[in-house]
Amino acid sequence: MSAAFGLYRLQLIDSQMDQARTRLDAIRKVLENDLELRTATEHFLAAETAQKEAKGNQQQAELEVNTQRIKIEQTESSLYGGSVRNPKELQDLQNDVASLKKHLATLEDRLLEKMLAMETATAQMVEARAELERVESNLGDQTRNLTTECESLSHNLERLDAERKAATVPIDGKLLENYETLRRDKRGIAVTTVSDGSCAACGTNLTPGQQQTARSSREISRCPTCGRILFSD
Repeated sequence: MSAAFGLYRLQLIDSQMDQARTRLDAIRKVLENDLELRTATEHFLAAETAQKEAKGNQQQAELEVNTQRIKIEQTESSLYGGSVRNPKELQDLQNDVASLKKHLATLEDRLLEKMLAMETATAQMVEARAELERVESNLGDQTRNLTTECESLSHNLERLDAERKAATVPIDGKLLENYETLRRDKRGIAVTTVSDGSCAACGTNLTPGQQQTARSSREISRCPTCGRILFSD
């Protein structure tokens, strides 16, 4: 793969990402201008985060209770299994069982608290979601469509970002740095194609030699006028 082709492929990905970000910004400005929707969204996101945290706390408490029950079973097995006959050791095991059960009661109380907190957080999240859906419904189809488009664009950006990372791997570091500089200086377009013997970005007519260099797999050709990297297949 030629260096110019690798940069051109990267340019295509970056251009798609630029378009998606521009559209996202426009949609978010429209959506954020509605105070009621913004408030309902913030409440739902906060309730969703709290619910996830409460769920994690409950799962941790459940794990601690189950671990403690296993310890008790193992200790009782030693106590009643007949393998220990020394009175002192038997007494120690009995004390251990009593201590473990006492701590189990404490852990079960904590688990109950976490379960109640989970129920409360879930109820609050459900309520916040219902309120958000009510607000979105009142705002009409346009807002719902914009929200759906916003989610789609966000997912698309994640996919493009992964593609971009893969596309930069085979590109020389210095060349990639030059590409990024051109992107900043040339309003996002660092690589352009040769179209009908001209630079597709600025329209400058290119000599046959310049066109041939743009097709080369070994050299990087630049437009003599705008300075962008030229690619021709």
